[in-house]
Amino acid sequence: MNLTHFFEELWKQYTLKTPAAQKIKDLFEAEGNTVFNDHIAIRTFNDPRVHIDVLATPFITMGYEPKGEYYFEKKKLYAKHFEHKSNPDAPKIFISELILEEFSVELQNLVRTILDQVDDHTLQQKNLILKGRVWQIPSLENYNTLLAESEYAAWMYVNGFCSNHFTVDVNKLKTFDNLSQVNEFLKENGFNMNTSGGEIKGSSSLLLEQSSILADIVTVEFKETVKKITSCYYEFSYRYQNSEGVIFNGFIADSADKIFESTDMQLQEKQ
Repeated sequence: MNLTHFFEELWKQYTLKTPAAQKIKDLFEAEGNTVFNDHIAIRTFNDPRVHIDVLATPFITMGYEPKGEYYFEKKKLYAKHFEHKSNPDAPKIFISELILEEFSVELQNLVRTILDQVDDHTLQQKNLILKGRVWQIPSLENYNTLLAESEYAAWMYVNGFCSNHFTVDVNKLKTFDNLSQVNEFLKENGFNMNTSGGEIKGSSSLLLEQSSILADIVTVEFKETVKKITSCYYEFSYRYQNSEGVIFNGFIADSADKIFESTDMQLQEKQ
């Protein structure tokens, strides 16, 4: 599968879980814009079977290389971002992983037990990122156990391997000059913004501004019952030039920390 087809398949799966993203893309296009993707984000655990470098495999094969590293102390996450070696228009890839050893033994053992349900052949597939939840139907008891320590871990347990979000490249929108205009447009059309840390995370001085809508909510079948849980969300980024006139291509850890919270059910319940 080539790069274009791979991203088309990622988008197809993503919009099935995130219908708001397709609605927003259609709204932008109706305004006369062509929507470009700045980056996608992927979540995982730092278990050696599924850590960052495992999920990065298909992207490395398609010409990507690692560029930046990030650590999120509060959420106990480590992340890398990847850029395409020769195609500057190719979306960046941001992959984060939960640092299991920084959590309780109970959480560590539970995550390993979940992964142990999956045979090695499945986990070793190069397109694992397209496979979604590859373990058994989740139990609400396990979900709540994970949620007590990490919203990220609970989200992974329910959603599995997928693109956690796509990101609109606001710089390339023709009918919007900045991120504030985009946010107002989204609110006027009925979308709820992630306000954790402010609607806009980052600043011109940091060379990156980001915002996101709150994640879509889907009905998930658990072993014990059905429950509404967050799925994925759509992000929007505006990048600035540095002193040398070069567009900043990296990420800001403090901003990303707040963007992660777009999937937090507590934020949803406050709206």
